[in-house]
Amino acid sequence: MRMASRTVIVVLVLMAFVAVSAAQQAAPSSKLTVALLKYDGGGDWYSGAASVANLLDFIGANTNVAVQPTPAQVDAKGADLFRYPIIYANGHGNIYFSEQEVANLRAYLTGGGFLFANDDYGMDKSFRREMRKIFPDEPLVELPFDHPVYHIYFDFRRGLPKIHEHDKLPAQGFGLFHEGRLVAFYDYQCDLGDGWEDPDVHRDPPEKRRAALEMGTNVILHALTH
Repeated sequence: MRMASRTVIVVLVLMAFVAVSAAQQAAPSSKLTVALLKYDGGGDWYSGAASVANLLDFIGANTNVAVQPTPAQVDAKGADLFRYPIIYANGHGNIYFSEQEVANLRAYLTGGGFLFANDDYGMDKSFRREMRKIFPDEPLVELPFDHPVYHIYFDFRRGLPKIHEHDKLPAQGFGLFHEGRLVAFYDYQCDLGDGWEDPDVHRDPPEKRRAALEMGTNVILHALTH
């Protein structure tokens, strides 16, 4: 992508972030904060903290977006949820949302918030079930390779990169739309989050780790500009 195009995107990101932060009564800071979504059900929601921190470092180093390098933590029960423009759900096990959490998450997502979900292997069935509770009439749909999320800053002509094997199935990127806006992105059979870990954790080749970080950056920038 040409430098001029990237500059335009960064300006849009900053404008969108200021608008979202004001609308959602975020803390008085111009830095982007991503929050880990805490959930019941037994899954390890906390497992993505280090990897998200690495992604935020990458975004700070490779774009002009100012970031809070340490992710926050938030549950879906109260008003704190609305302080963050982007929440991140990750884990290996079961996810469960109460009726109160379902209502709050729906209000958050329809009101301008964004959910970035990563199947760290084992959460797919419960994640899809819980999303149907939040949006019973708006299913997760696989995004075509020409969707802007794959091209907004870094170019992924073949869609979501394959980071880890899991069931040796192709990587798939799913989206959930409300009134035409992408309110959630879900990577499946891919595990972007593992690709963001420190290099010595999974010993992924540098190019694979780079691809995971670039794709994660695309998702964050798309969320902020849309």
